[in-house]
Amino acid sequence: MNYQYPLDETWSKQEIIDVVNFFSLMEKAYESKVNRQNVLAVYSRLKEIIPSKSEEKKVFDAFEKESGYSSYKVVKKARETNEELFSMK
Repeated sequence: MNYQYPLDETWSKQEIIDVVNFFSLMEKAYESKVNRQNVLAVYSRLKEIIPSKSEEKKVFDAFEKESGYSSYKVVKKARETNEELFSMK
């Protein structure tokens, strides 16, 4: 990983940890398999930190630009799949 996560300096230490956990899981979805419920749980926490849809889009776009991984597609697949584990491979 040779890129930075899009973090906001106004977030608390715990919020930064939770956002990093979210993006780590997004990476894992592309590199191996992730648990559907875990993805939905970390996304729910992210929405508490970033309630604005437009701000969420900015953060997702910044992450995708840096990493090449689409958080939107991972969350969408987690919502739509019935499989407990899934991958974006």
